[in-house]
Amino acid sequence: MTFWFLYLIRTADNRLYTGITTDVARRFTQHQAGKGAKALRGKGELTLVFSVLVGDRSQALRAEYRIKQLTKRQKEALVAGSVAFEALLPELQTPAD
Repeated sequence: MTFWFLYLIRTADNRLYTGITTDVARRFTQHQAGKGAKALRGKGELTLVFSVLVGDRSQALRAEYRIKQLTKRQKEALVAGSVAFEALLPELQTPAD
């Protein structure tokens, strides 16, 4: 099974970009090089501010969609660690064995 991560990148103008990948370091390097998401091109310095393992690709896509629906304040709380990822996305939790 391939493991997928959800990540947030802060742009120089303080916007938060949400994405998913199987390799956060590689993907962040691509973003810094101007490859990948058009939304990040020409946005100045980028900072990886959050990443979390979310499971398979299907779970990652659901998590990405849900995070993109959050307000900026909710995303900032996630980045700051004042709210748990699991609390924002309880529907992605796998049932205990």
